[in-house]
Amino acid sequence: MLVEPRSGLLAAWGNALLAGLVSPDDAALAIVGEDAVHRVEGLPGEAGPVGLTLALGRLRALGATGFRVALPVPGHPLGLSGPPDFNARALEAEEAVIAYGVPYGLVPEVSEAGPEGDLHVEVVWRVLPVREAPPADVPSLSEAERELAEALRDATAALARLDVAGSGPVAEAAVDAYRARAEGGRGRDVLAPGYPPRAVRVLELAQRVGLLVSVAYGSGHGGAVSASEIAARGAALRPVERVARRALVAAYNAYVEGGEVRR
Repeated sequence: MLVEPRSGLLAAWGNALLAGLVSPDDAALAIVGEDAVHRVEGLPGEAGPVGLTLALGRLRALGATGFRVALPVPGHPLGLSGPPDFNARALEAEEAVIAYGVPYGLVPEVSEAGPEGDLHVEVVWRVLPVREAPPADVPSLSEAERELAEALRDATAALARLDVAGSGPVAEAAVDAYRARAEGGRGRDVLAPGYPPRAVRVLELAQRVGLLVSVAYGSGHGGAVSASEIAARGAALRPVERVARRALVAAYNAYVEGGEVRR
């Protein structure tokens, strides 16, 4: 589960930059985060890869008025609108950014080197043509918030019945650790400056739900010792993960879907 997708960071901080709320350097720094470097390849007018600052400026000059996120997985093309080549690459990456105002999208290609705990991560954002059409299955913020509350309640009850560690103190400890890292380590907002409070609230809850799903999937068999019980765990988690991904997209896309970034 993508708790904090790179596409979300690029879209959110790119939107804040377009709204004049952050500088190009601050936007690029927030997007790169803990990675070593991000480059953009395939940008119109550029022969080779360029840095994020130049790329965002070029997209704005070409007519980009906003950025939205897609978080597709097989069987659920969330946020995609075509064409097939772009959709296929986005599905492989399980994320993408689509520009508004210009027919381009960006798909991240991530490379990692080094031992666990000391990874050197480089990201190349591949610019590709996209179809200017409504994105698939993107909910409103109010719809996403309602779905999240229901999914969290239902999943917690189901996992508790199955005696899965994801519904208990192990999950809570993981959530607390994530929050401590987010609040103390990087010194930035949950979303980029200017997003409405409801988008921030939906994003935080979606991240929490996504983390609980990840912990539940990775907590071993817990009390689910039979094949039927393991299958029941998956059945409980899959719709919750889907709801969390939909909510992440709704939060990051609040700017372009509702024009809600405030100057």
